[in-house]
Amino acid sequence: HPSHRGLPAADGTSGIDTRDSMAERKNTHGLQVTTLRGISVVDIGDMEIWDGADLSLVRDTLSILIARRRRRTVGIQMQHVKYVPSGFFGMLYDWFESGINVYLVSPQSRVENMLWFQRFFIQDRPGLWRLQDLHETGIDAEFQEEEEAVETQPQWEPIPASLSHSPQFSFAGN
Repeated sequence: HPSHRGLPAADGTSGIDTRDSMAERKNTHGLQVTTLRGISVVDIGDMEIWDGADLSLVRDTLSILIARRRRRTVGIQMQHVKYVPSGFFGMLYDWFESGINVYLVSPQSRVENMLWFQRFFIQDRPGLWRLQDLHETGIDAEFQEEEEAVETQPQWEPIPASLSHSPQFSFAGN
């Protein structure tokens, strides 16, 4: 099969031989890498709940795509996934910070409802979500403006000496 030799495969897969660099993994969960609109998409099959081994498999595959194959745009197929380990989004953000475009393909509503997803992913088109820096979307600027409006410095004034034997201060207007 051509995909096991690192050559493009006729079936649309990337031809990446994941066996040679996956630390002799015994189970790759049906891992496939395909191309969708120029995005190299990692798909580990119909796993609903990912554990550390699944996360490691995805991380190693992304490392191959990015470091060896020089892919600048990657994605992860999420159509079956209901739970991801805590390090998943941080791993994606690390790639993003290094200049890689990161997408999630067809995430389920459970994933979409995760706080991290809601804060960092925007929908490019139906079923395709892109990791986006908050500074580019202006969300941080909106929060900062709200915080500045709420935060005010207290105004201090001394209490008259006739009311107290020790120096004290109170808020203005109290």
